[in-house]
Amino acid sequence: METKIDKTIPYSNLSYATEPTGVTKFLRTFFILQIIRFFMLNFKIMRIVVGGHS
Repeated sequence: METKIDKTIPYSNLSYATEPTGVTKFLRTFFILQIIRFFMLNFKIMRIVVGGHS
């Protein structure tokens, strides 16, 4: 019988990565929330642009 041992390489980039939680994955992929964030970001940008041109 053969057992496989997973070894990690110390100080590699993968050893510092964290796995996002289920809630984080949901919030990142929830389409309605992404649309709301898109328009909020555009509104903030437009406020800056309009404020700079007046």
